[in-house]
Amino acid sequence: MTISLGAMVACFEGVYPSAIATRAADGMPNISYLSHVAEIDDRHIAISNQFFVQTADNLRADPHATLLVVEPQSGRQYHLALTWQRSTDEGELFDKIEAQLHPSSVQIGMSEVMTLQAVDIFRVDEITPVHAEDTPGPGSDILAPTLTALATAVRQLSDIVDPARLVTELLAIVRDKLGFQYAMLLVADDRREAVIAAASIGYDRVAVGAEVPSGVGLIGGAFAAALPMRINDVSRVRRMGSAVVDTTPSDEIVTRQVHLPSLPGALSQIAIPMTVQGQAVGVLFAESRERFAFDDTATGMLEIVAQHSAALLALTERIDEDVPTLAHACNRIRREGGPVISLVYHRFDHSVFIDGSYAIKGVAGQILVHMLERYLADGQEAFNNRELRIALASVLPDYKDNLETRLLLLRRRLEELELPIRLHRVGRGRLHLHVSRAIELRSVDEPGP
Repeated sequence: MTISLGAMVACFEGVYPSAIATRAADGMPNISYLSHVAEIDDRHIAISNQFFVQTADNLRADPHATLLVVEPQSGRQYHLALTWQRSTDEGELFDKIEAQLHPSSVQIGMSEVMTLQAVDIFRVDEITPVHAEDTPGPGSDILAPTLTALATAVRQLSDIVDPARLVTELLAIVRDKLGFQYAMLLVADDRREAVIAAASIGYDRVAVGAEVPSGVGLIGGAFAAALPMRINDVSRVRRMGSAVVDTTPSDEIVTRQVHLPSLPGALSQIAIPMTVQGQAVGVLFAESRERFAFDDTATGMLEIVAQHSAALLALTERIDEDVPTLAHACNRIRREGGPVISLVYHRFDHSVFIDGSYAIKGVAGQILVHMLERYLADGQEAFNNRELRIALASVLPDYKDNLETRLLLLRRRLEELELPIRLHRVGRGRLHLHVSRAIELRSVDEPGP
């Protein structure tokens, strides 16, 4: 029976380490374990060269090698007879493998040590099962997504114009149609230095506002490289959460950082960048307690849904720009009774504290303060996107297609903390500010709660 590389794709997930055997000019054998083996096409593979000086020297003396790979679901093993073709330290293939390796090395604290030196490319001459009589291993409980489910999901998303509902429906599709119970969506921050959690499913709390720096861990790595990244056996590396600063709710007052939700016992993780015209604007992240939960089929379907959602989010920005400016509804009756809402705005990082608790920062914080200043000045409660873009033109980032995502973060964060200030979307590009009690707004320049 002829075995193809395409049928062995699971062997190249890195769940089990692969081993390569070479021999020196004098016939002395050498075996090295590999951190990454990638399929290039149906006749070629590439391996990452980070440490193996002896292997590299041997290949220059004798280009023939044998590679042992393991199929993680069944435990089947295969010998690949290889012929070394060339080595490269630049180009698209090198960049792709380097981007895939970086999150794992960061998670185990070896990003400076596990530097990719080169990528070696081999022709596959023969594939031989170690035991032809191997039987399939136990099946996975992961729901196998179908193209029909995917088509239904895309149709469900296409008619949505409210970003908050779009995000909610996207995560519901990941859970109900694609079968992954734990997921979150993160959007790019104001300067594209991090991604910020906007919504999640399956976790004990939503944790809107949790940040992952660009290039850090699986999420930050996928965002920085604008490439999907997955780990199908997290037990081999430190979990993603350890690469992000952990905080408790009480620490938020000092650190202005929100704890990122995590799944105890997760064995598979995937981060899909959400891109618009080649630029990453967010990340769809999912994880599972199953090993090898994210095969090529699941990854492809998550990519399609994520990219479709990214385009729809960008479209909501352009649609809302066409909403005309209307007369503002003003309520000049100040709400009395109960304690006064204390809001402190720190100009140095645009962070907002409400009743002593950290709420939000950055452009989202500036938007909230602008709306509250208008509310206190003349009772204005109705706002629209066009007005906000004009009023905040000097503080919004150069790429303007992000107001809706900032508003999404702000709305979700106010709801999650159950604060006495809420922001409701009442129509396309229109918002209503609800303040439940009298409010006192104070601006300060110095850092601190």
